Amino acid sequence: MLSTALIVFREILEAALVVSIVLAATKGVPRRGYWVSWGLATGIGGAGLVAAFADVISDLASGMGQELFNAAVMLIAVLMLAWHSIWMGRHGREMSAQLNVLGQAVVSGQQSLAGMAVVIAVAILREGSEAVLFLYGIAASDPGQAPQMLAGGALGIAGGVATGVAIYFGLLRVAMRHLFRVTNAMIIALAAGMASQCVGFLVAADWLPALGDTLWDSSRLLNENSIVGKMLHTLIGYTAQPSGIQVIAYLGTLLGIVALVRVLGQPKPTYPQALRQARNSR
Repeated sequence: MLSTALIVFREILEAALVVSIVLAATKGVPRRGYWVSWGLATGIGGAGLVAAFADVISDLASGMGQELFNAAVMLIAVLMLAWHSIWMGRHGREMSAQLNVLGQAVVSGQQSLAGMAVVIAVAILREGSEAVLFLYGIAASDPGQAPQMLAGGALGIAGGVATGVAIYFGLLRVAMRHLFRVTNAMIIALAAGMASQCVGFLVAADWLPALGDTLWDSSRLLNENSIVGKMLHTLIGYTAQPSGIQVIAYLGTLLGIVALVRVLGQPKPTYPQALRQARNSR
């Protein structure tokens, strides 16, 4: 039971980390609960469907359907996270000021929440389907141990969710004037890590060249399958044995989103600011 709980805990932890960061990044945005609930429900339902049709998905594309499906899921998440980072660059300062002074949030926050709901759904979809498949495989292969295994799975899920809740409240302790900056940096790191995972799946499916199978091996220092390794894998994209193209994808996504935030995500000046800028330019 304990081994099952540990494995399921590691799977759920990844999704819980993503959800906690998204919740902290969207604090105060109107109708956040609605969009987050939609993302959770969609992800859980999708995880069940993926688990039910796992064999069909795996048999697609000459047996590489699962890798291509995972790559598509990761790509969608990267695009949504990049969109949110740019949006936060434009509205984060405004939201922070309104939350501190008026206790209100900008109405336009719903545009960003739609993308974040997709990210939550994707995280739950991928990690939830893996957890469901794992539990189903154990129950099918060893029926006599099914109750104990299911109890361990429930314990692992509870532990993963509890860790995510703790991280969420830890992020909320950050001063409001710094919260959006901190969470935006974490979201950019999430996107870079997911981009690296995406190309890793495409390499496994022989859709992309590896450009060097293993640039380094840090598994002796920190195993990627350990609890700490799993957390860093989600938070900053840690990979113990990355290929060359994974490193390129990681750095390219990281630098690309930062550049887009600087170019497209600058907040629009208010009327007094615009007037002062016009006077100073004379």
